[in-house]
Amino acid sequence: MPKLKRSESEERATDFVESLDRGLRLLQCFGTTTGPMTLSDLARAAELPRATARRMLFTLQRGGFVAGDGKLFSLTPHVLTLAASYLRSSHLVAVLQPVLDRVATAAQEIASLAVLDGDDVVFVARSSPARMFSGGLEIGYRLPAFCTSVGRAMLGQFDDAALAARLKTTKREMLTPQTVTDPKALLASITADREQGYSLVDREAEPHFRSISVPVRRYDGVIVAAINMGAHVDRVPAGELIDRLLPLLREGAESVRSQLL
Repeated sequence: MPKLKRSESEERATDFVESLDRGLRLLQCFGTTTGPMTLSDLARAAELPRATARRMLFTLQRGGFVAGDGKLFSLTPHVLTLAASYLRSSHLVAVLQPVLDRVATAAQEIASLAVLDGDDVVFVARSSPARMFSGGLEIGYRLPAFCTSVGRAMLGQFDDAALAARLKTTKREMLTPQTVTDPKALLASITADREQGYSLVDREAEPHFRSISVPVRRYDGVIVAAINMGAHVDRVPAGELIDRLLPLLREGAESVRSQLL
């Protein structure tokens, strides 16, 4: 009798490693608070039985990812090797980093690269002029996509129907008094940004900060990331973002299009 081929969904269910998923979920829970966490707090945050969380923590501790005394646990710097592996292996970061350096030097402003991760954006590269204080959106920093210029620039890749459905299910919290949360208003804003080829967000994600972003497209036109620059509202007016910074961002994004696979 011939062997029946498993469906793709059956293969995914069979190949799923629950213990690995739980361990990764537990690692992510450390980012919910500052400082060490108790076993009970971690188990609750990861929605795991206390005994299961304990086994996971001691396994992670043996691997060097977690430090603890049996009562309090914290991440070790070894965790950063996971992020470093992503950055070293990312074709996108390798191609865009020189662009960020060039744009940041020309504008004398911090330039950043972000990618879409679910309903959030994650900043994966940045460049800062040598004369400037290096504060700002650090690598690995996450923000909601709906209220950021990089997020709206990337959300423009979806058609109107898919975008409307996505916005309805997205968690839309007011981060500042200026944050737009109405899905219809957001849909109108993102579709307008799609048409003009850039997004400018003014104090919606962070108080006193405005930024401008353009989508980064690969060779076939698909949006794979966004690059941006921003500044304190008292230092750089919105008009200057458009007149001085936008041309640099557009040139930078277009210059790498043929290199992105």
